[in-house]
Amino acid sequence: MADRVLAIDQGTHSTRAILFDSDGQVICSAQQPVAVNRLSRSEVEQSPDEILQSMQAVVSRVLADPASRRGDIRCAGLATQRSSVLAWERAAGSPLSPVLSWQDRRAAADLATLGEHAQDIRRLTGLHLSPHYGAGKMHWLMHNNPAVTAANNDASLTLGPLASFLLRHLTDTGTDLVDDANASRTLLWNLAQRNWDSTLLGYFDIPAGVLPECRPIRSAFGNIVNESIPVTAVNGDQTAALYSQGRPATDTLYINIGTGAFALLPVNDPGSRPDELLAGISSSDHTTSDYYVEGTVNSAAAALNWAAERYRLTNIESSLPAWLDSITAPTLFINTLGGLGSPWWKEGPAAYFLDDEIPGEEAMVAVVESILFLIQANLDQLVPLNPTLGNIQISGGLANLDAVCQRLANLTGLHIHRPVQVEATARGIAWLAAGCPDSWRPGGSGATFTPADDAGLRARYAKFLEIVSGF
Repeated sequence: MADRVLAIDQGTHSTRAILFDSDGQVICSAQQPVAVNRLSRSEVEQSPDEILQSMQAVVSRVLADPASRRGDIRCAGLATQRSSVLAWERAAGSPLSPVLSWQDRRAAADLATLGEHAQDIRRLTGLHLSPHYGAGKMHWLMHNNPAVTAANNDASLTLGPLASFLLRHLTDTGTDLVDDANASRTLLWNLAQRNWDSTLLGYFDIPAGVLPECRPIRSAFGNIVNESIPVTAVNGDQTAALYSQGRPATDTLYINIGTGAFALLPVNDPGSRPDELLAGISSSDHTTSDYYVEGTVNSAAAALNWAAERYRLTNIESSLPAWLDSITAPTLFINTLGGLGSPWWKEGPAAYFLDDEIPGEEAMVAVVESILFLIQANLDQLVPLNPTLGNIQISGGLANLDAVCQRLANLTGLHIHRPVQVEATARGIAWLAAGCPDSWRPGGSGATFTPADDAGLRARYAKFLEIVSGF
């Protein structure tokens, strides 16, 4: 088993590097913010150079920390935001395009022509035909970005998930590789065969030669450049978070609330699910694989940031607890920012408050409740899939707020458990990279929130569901 494990967590708004000891406890860490460029309601980009620099910077800072004992670091894992893609030049790895964010929907019109293949795409990939996923954005880049078009014409193009681009520069292999989890969010990867699919490539007109080589999530991806530290696991952020406390429990559903919010239920058979939900792969090696069913909320912390800018509010993190305690019956916020994910799969109208003449603090509480309502709409379909389900484990930034956890318990009627370490992605990818050790300790008992009667909250949810379902 690895003595020390380096975890790299590249998220929408920041990049972290965290070093864990052999018991899964944090030794040291570094974090650097990255910008998100919202060009329009449907166009969301990031700078590949900025993201790459942030990854290199946080890794360097952790390795330089005297507490790290550099020689004792035995392996590393990389987790990235899923469904974000870009193009780069194959020989040098130089970026040819911006990163088109997982929130980007610019390819929606192009995908409308593939409607007749939507069911086949869902059967092969486990995903809905949605512009949030990689294939539509890759197709858009090939036909709308001159540098990408030129590279494709002279056979020097690589297109792929952000994870592949970062892995290319993190390791010493000089080749373009991608893990199963990030490949699976492109609409080009076959969930059963665990590789790129020729039928899917044909639907989206993506040449097989421009894609990176697929490898299992737990594989040998090469050593970190100039270090004798092998990268032994690569995963998506939400799927890595499933493993933050070790092997997922069979009676627990997992919710991670970050820029978006995601509810994941481990399953043996990803094909047995409602049409409105997603299926995917969370862990794999060369012989085995683990699967999940997922509900997605496209705008969680992103919606809070949007509202804070609209109402010119500052110090949101320190103010939210008091607002949530004092405002118990806010207006409704119809949260369509980034489009409606599951179970509706619609863009919807522009986001709005049912009562627009409200103070900023009430608006923020309404946004928080909208996130919980969107989560609950997915739980309404996820919970029946597992009759033994009795608990929800919550993680992510908003999980730090007791009032959020308690409202979610009241709404779901289930116990909500919040581990001590709520930054689940980094710990999960570290556990996978370390070889899934049984010795990792949770690091404390955490907190459990017991459901209480809240008729007002349930009534607001019913009204919210009625409005959103009518779009």
